[in-house]
Amino acid sequence: MNGPVGDEPVGELELVHTFTGPMPTGVSVSHQGRIFVNFPKWGDEVPATVVELRDGQEVPYPDQQWNDPSGDDDAGAFVSVQSIVVDPADRLWVLDTGSPMFQPTKPGGPKLVRVDLDTDTVAQVITFPADVALPTTYLNDVRFDLRRGEAGVAYITDSAASGPNGIIVVDLASGASWRRLHDHPSTKAEPLTSFRPVVEGRPFLERPADGPPKPVSMGSDGIAISADGTRLYYCPLASRRLHSVSTEALADPGVTQEAVAATVVDEGDRGTASDGLESDDAGRLYLTSYEHNAVLRRTPDGEYETLVHDPRLLWPDTMSVATDGYLYVTANQLHRQAQYQRGQDLRRKPYALFRTRIDAGPVLLRR
Repeated sequence: MNGPVGDEPVGELELVHTFTGPMPTGVSVSHQGRIFVNFPKWGDEVPATVVELRDGQEVPYPDQQWNDPSGDDDAGAFVSVQSIVVDPADRLWVLDTGSPMFQPTKPGGPKLVRVDLDTDTVAQVITFPADVALPTTYLNDVRFDLRRGEAGVAYITDSAASGPNGIIVVDLASGASWRRLHDHPSTKAEPLTSFRPVVEGRPFLERPADGPPKPVSMGSDGIAISADGTRLYYCPLASRRLHSVSTEALADPGVTQEAVAATVVDEGDRGTASDGLESDDAGRLYLTSYEHNAVLRRTPDGEYETLVHDPRLLWPDTMSVATDGYLYVTANQLHRQAQYQRGQDLRRKPYALFRTRIDAGPVLLRR
């Protein structure tokens, strides 16, 4: 008699690196194949919030000094980094939340920092005014279009758990920034009446050691830009819906908030909730599926397919499409943290960085 049949994996995951220290979130791969990873300060001991993986080692990047801030408002060092992204010109951008332990931000802390990969030195620091990076703001992820304006624009999600959500747009030449879709419904976490996530077979809620459970409240989180640069896709962490908005409207500071909101398209139910989004040069969209230990892919005709499904993909967080034809993804067991498990940290090291072949390249919107 045969035994019970197990949950079968889909696709092939290749293990790139294991992490035995703090939990990682972001990953990005340069056009030369250099791999960068970041670790936000959520309670783990974080010796360096940004590292490069070199010969299996996690090396502070660009150096240890940049990883030793003097305070939460230090504009000359990384405070707590949530995301790093290599842009179409092969430069590394570091998105610093300025919010360790999700504390209120102080001017100088939240910032976007450009590192020149040829010299491994910081070349530009863009900080945000207090009416753009609010005290509640949590800068989550960023995408680039280097064809707009003099030096391009960046689009950043504000995933604040207790405050207005939205998209922040940055002019990379002047450093000017502005908020878009400020607290728009499409950027907000959904209530339990319409979205009740299940991870590893268990309802996923904030469960403090004492007190009643609460719904997860993080808003606009995942972000991806279309292959032609005309649409920006985004999704709240606590939602199974996908939305897109016109980049033309976002990037023009003269367009009213109402006119920007009029370009929002509800792209429908993804069938899963996602942390990260990513896109490739073949017009496909990638969505982590933290409810199903998977990465899904949306084809240009709007169909969804499973790229990989694997029990090791415990909370797939951030993805990076690299020029080597692979999609890289971190898995960090975020849902097993103490705040979701009645005060018990159920994470089991190591955390992992995987990759899977997709035979496509990153979206490179450059002149």
